[in-house]
Amino acid sequence: MDRGGAITNDPGPGPRPGPRAMRATPSGTRIPHLFEEVFRFLAVGGLATAVSFLGFNALVHGALIGAAPLRQQPIPAFVIANLAAGFVAYAGMRLWAFSHRQVERPVTSLVRFFALGALTMTIPVLCLAVSRYLLGRSDAWADNIAANVVGLGLGTATRFWVFRRYVFMDEIETFSRSGDI
Repeated sequence: MDRGGAITNDPGPGPRPGPRAMRATPSGTRIPHLFEEVFRFLAVGGLATAVSFLGFNALVHGALIGAAPLRQQPIPAFVIANLAAGFVAYAGMRLWAFSHRQVERPVTSLVRFFALGALTMTIPVLCLAVSRYLLGRSDAWADNIAANVVGLGLGTATRFWVFRRYVFMDEIETFSRSGDI
């Protein structure tokens, strides 16, 4: 707090709290803040999903381009489309959705984002593989329901938690009470 008792964003001199310190929020604002963060995460994810969806359907089913260069390779096509979408997602999350969260080492954050994104991408890839290779479905509807509905839903929930926890760390506590040392 400053001398007038107001909460400030300046921690002042001395050591800074670690990356897992809690965000200083007035009483009752934690839930609305979480909803805002979820909304921004989903908005950025929606844009990245559009990139992934269009890329996958262009590569595997010829959508928008007429030819389907990876018709017989849906898994590599899904990975390629999601790699492109990953760059869109990182930029949106870093610059908007989680812009208020600290990133002490940007290169490490970028590596974590793509490594953890690749791990969580196994969820929709497994859903697509089950549809294609266990159920024998290869039509556009089956591919998209497996990868972009079921897999995306499960993967999105997992990614939100993983990215908040391991890539875009908690905000720094930036206040102290008068008299606290």
